[in-house]
Amino acid sequence: MRSIRPSATRARGRRGALAVTGLAVVLALTATACNDSKDDAAGGKPAAGASQGSDGAKLPGDIADRLKEHGIDPDKWKDGAWKNWSKDDWLREAKDFVNPVIDGLWKPERMKSAKDPNKTIAAKDYADDQGVSDPDPSPVQARPEKTPYHENAAPVGKVFFDSPEGSMVCSGTVVKDPRNPGRSNLVWTAGHCVHAGSAGGWYRNIMFVPSYNDMGKSADALRNATQQEIAPYGSYWADWASTSNEWINGGGPTGGEGAPYDFAVLHVKPEQGTKSLEETVGNALDVDFTKPSVQSVGSMGAWGYPAAPPYDGLLMHKCLDRPGRLSLEPTLPTMYRIGCTMTGGSSGGGWFRVRGGKTVLVSNTSIGPADNTWLAGPQLGDEAKQVFDTMSEKYGSQ
Repeated sequence: MRSIRPSATRARGRRGALAVTGLAVVLALTATACNDSKDDAAGGKPAAGASQGSDGAKLPGDIADRLKEHGIDPDKWKDGAWKNWSKDDWLREAKDFVNPVIDGLWKPERMKSAKDPNKTIAAKDYADDQGVSDPDPSPVQARPEKTPYHENAAPVGKVFFDSPEGSMVCSGTVVKDPRNPGRSNLVWTAGHCVHAGSAGGWYRNIMFVPSYNDMGKSADALRNATQQEIAPYGSYWADWASTSNEWINGGGPTGGEGAPYDFAVLHVKPEQGTKSLEETVGNALDVDFTKPSVQSVGSMGAWGYPAAPPYDGLLMHKCLDRPGRLSLEPTLPTMYRIGCTMTGGSSGGGWFRVRGGKTVLVSNTSIGPADNTWLAGPQLGDEAKQVFDTMSEKYGSQ
């Protein structure tokens, strides 16, 4: 989660806490296994930040050639050259994403030590919202999800990645692929969990672990944990990634002008085996691109793995609240906001609502205040749908 410090002059009215029912039940497992970015240019380059990556653990020739085009020796990369974060070597353009599998890199202890990408900004960096924002929501205490997670929140998991600051962790959600029904390999998360924004490039070694720590064990109980305890359904490396051009060009360490476009889609493949992510996990959610008004939505729920104190990143949590609006500045789209005490690490985690009796993904965690009393997420409209459709059309069936 990217943290923001709201202006001291902002009205700090409080909405009453909302008793929310139904959403947590609907999310439960149905599993059987436990600027405008519209040019899909001449030359076939994907639009909307769509990006290309690796294809499985063996680095096929075309990916090796792609690495070499950027001056990257594939063998040296896998032996540790990926740790070179010099500006000249940090790939940042939409077409330049590469994420070759490095076997055995994400061992249980390395996953447990991954940090949250949490930062703060000062009030002077926060524009006047001209009265568009609703009053600050009352804090809603995040509650641990019931275990095993695969029976209560099957599509939710953790996104791991490497940055110049070290190994990092976010949250993500398995989403349905309309062009690959029942066999989706798509994961929804935040843009800042895959790309550093305007001052950086694509993060590396991006991997998704569904139902991480499925039984909700403590740090002591997970000492010397096996891979099966940490990753019951295996690990899935991102071989394609897509985020918005608005995030790539305007995203910053604390969100920046890219925050209302802070979303991303990963196409993943299993580190081992060939079964799709949706088949393995047994569930996936539809994405709602209708941008429902806050007045029309009774409640939204945010799920994720908060990793900054007082949390340790091992347990899945959730918050349920009636959404309000947050405006970072008048020229930017309004974001959703709910009361929630989840901290960094919950970034990218899905926000869900019930539509027509079904749970759908309607946003993802993007930013929050330094005191961790609320979360804000982007409204998923045309820009988000374009990112998603590009991913599904070009790469979903692969």
